[in-house]
Amino acid sequence: MDNKQPQGPQLQLEINPQLTKVSYSNLAIISHSRSEFVIDLASNLPGMPKALVESRTIMTPEHAKRLMNALFDNVSKYEAQFGVIDLSGGQGPKPQGGATFDLGSFGPFGGGSKS
Repeated sequence: MDNKQPQGPQLQLEINPQLTKVSYSNLAIISHSRSEFVIDLASNLPGMPKALVESRTIMTPEHAKRLMNALFDNVSKYEAQFGVIDLSGGQGPKPQGGATFDLGSFGPFGGGSKS
């Protein structure tokens, strides 16, 4: 099977040096309206009384779906190379209700059977 896609103009990215701070996230709060999705990424660390939101991204529903598809594609490629990602590991207590979720306990990828 030929996986080549038509090549158009290549998008070049330049990262603003002020935005190069890297943060760890194991918690996401996602909300939406008719016109946008708001994604807050936070870290919920043991012994800390609060989860600190490190990043907020606002995008259109179309771009949110493109992000979802890109993540699905990349996780599939990762699992093809390294094996199925196990989601059953003890990640601590699960958040209650709302649109908050622990990234360790969520995903459309499931803990499917290993190939």
